[in-house]
Amino acid sequence: MMNKILLLLLASLSLLSCSSSPDTRPGTLADIPIGKKVDLNNSSTVKNKLYSQYKSWKGVKYKMGGLSKSGVDCSGFVYATFRSKLGINIPRSTELQISTGKPIDKNKLKAGDLVFFKTKAKVRHVGIYLENNNFLHASTSKGVMISKLDNVYWKSKYWKSRRP
Repeated sequence: MMNKILLLLLASLSLLSCSSSPDTRPGTLADIPIGKKVDLNNSSTVKNKLYSQYKSWKGVKYKMGGLSKSGVDCSGFVYATFRSKLGINIPRSTELQISTGKPIDKNKLKAGDLVFFKTKAKVRHVGIYLENNNFLHASTSKGVMISKLDNVYWKSKYWKSRRP
């Protein structure tokens, strides 16, 4: 009976965010090389790095807990992008990324800011702001893509933003 309760508890925790069950095989997180640190105040450089990442990862399938081009979840993609393209270590899970950096008003977003969404009662989604109301993310339906913040779906699900 105790095992069933524990199993149910673990299963329900996996619903808290798009990446609450990251791939924890030995070395997986360390397999993402850390790039040269980028000054996040240099919007031009940040945008170039983010678009470069998009070109390389465009269309990679969504996979809960994934952290590679064979499948990635939203927070894994954000983690990998910050680590490899911007030279910045941020937490791996959406739950912890929500506390990264400082809060930022939606109307003051700049390239590299994290944008968060509440897609269901207990499900969170994260992406990286690019420019012109666009953000980069790993969508559950279309994989790695660029979407518009003012898209009917994303506009209704927008929650908050943070500047790492």
